[in-house]
Amino acid sequence: MLTRLYPENPNPRQVETIAEVLRDGGVVIYPTDTVYGIGCDIYNRKAIERIAKIKGLSTDKANFSFICKDLSHLSEYAKQVSNTAFKLMKRHLPGSFTFILNASNKVPKLLENKKKTVGIRIPDNSIILAIVECFGNPILSTSVRRDDEMVEYTTDPELIHEKYEHLVDLVVDGGYGGYEYSTVVDCTGDEPEIIRQGLGILDI
Repeated sequence: MLTRLYPENPNPRQVETIAEVLRDGGVVIYPTDTVYGIGCDIYNRKAIERIAKIKGLSTDKANFSFICKDLSHLSEYAKQVSNTAFKLMKRHLPGSFTFILNASNKVPKLLENKKKTVGIRIPDNSIILAIVECFGNPILSTSVRRDDEMVEYTTDPELIHEKYEHLVDLVVDGGYGGYEYSTVVDCTGDEPEIIRQGLGILDI
């Protein structure tokens, strides 16, 4: 199913429908401020395994991140967040960044990697933020695009729908997406470290 939403004013009824799909264990593709993302409820094992299969990865190697509405969820899913890291996130979010933090015990075991870290995203995109707010808790997220794929097929929502309509439950058309990934910043050490330079420009 393809659902059109407008960034200027996402329709609340449509947003609620998308949130219901997530609550029912569905997998959804949606726009962000970078590339289109694919996500589900962070607590739904079957949905997480579906996404890992779509990406051709095991769950412990998929580098999933959490999309949050704001920083209020931070204390639940991350621990030992330094004042420096918190201020850095506050200054750059919403924005095209993924901040790597030490994972708390509330992060589902299925999503734990060897380092026991979690990636936090708050995209500067009104559609996905409205979905997360309506859903009520963060959603697991990874990019639709793989490095070996043509950009055209992962920026045009109609082409994304053609490719993924039998693999996911719903594709949200929020207009053309970007082609650059988020900038990944590791905040688990003494100093923030850029792991991957993407669209976001870090101001330290």
